[in-house]
Amino acid sequence: MSFWVGYALRKTRNESAQSGEGGIMAGTGTRPSGHDLLGIYLNDHLAGATGGLELARRIATSRQASAPSAVLQQLAAEVAQDRDALLDIMAALSVPIRTYKVCAAWIGEKATRLKLNGYLLARSPLSSLEELEMLQLGVEGKAAGWRTLRVLADRDTRLDPDRLDELVSRARRQTDLLEEFRVHAAGRVIGPATGDA
Repeated sequence: MSFWVGYALRKTRNESAQSGEGGIMAGTGTRPSGHDLLGIYLNDHLAGATGGLELARRIATSRQASAPSAVLQQLAAEVAQDRDALLDIMAALSVPIRTYKVCAAWIGEKATRLKLNGYLLARSPLSSLEELEMLQLGVEGKAAGWRTLRVLADRDTRLDPDRLDELVSRARRQTDLLEEFRVHAAGRVIGPATGDA
């Protein structure tokens, strides 16, 4: 596993140097084009969407889930549809997929399951709460990405403004739903504070 994570990180650093991510292109004195930056931006969102989808599926199949299974399954299906929508947008904009970023995100999501949480062979009671919080942060990041693309849609006819409005609205609904589940999980796991204030 560490080989693949190391490989993905090296590839990301090399791409950053070659494309000029974060500054002037190495050795050329030129800046990356808007299309290059858009490609980096969308690939970063695709990596996040990949990790988010794996997390949504894990939450949906968890026996310790803090919400009805059918609702969580529907949420995971929507997250998969959102990732597909992003792939469609990338294709419409002729943005190539950086597979190593996607692989690194997939591996990273799996690696988060190995974190030390006081429970080596079983899920921590905090796992459900933390997973919901991570997924909620991911959905908020996804919504920001849709809003950025919505601004671009005003001047790029390859982007469908109505579809992006739908995606923004769905992300907002997903965030609200996850907040409801998160609050419920927090109350169940942590409960009211006790002891002296």
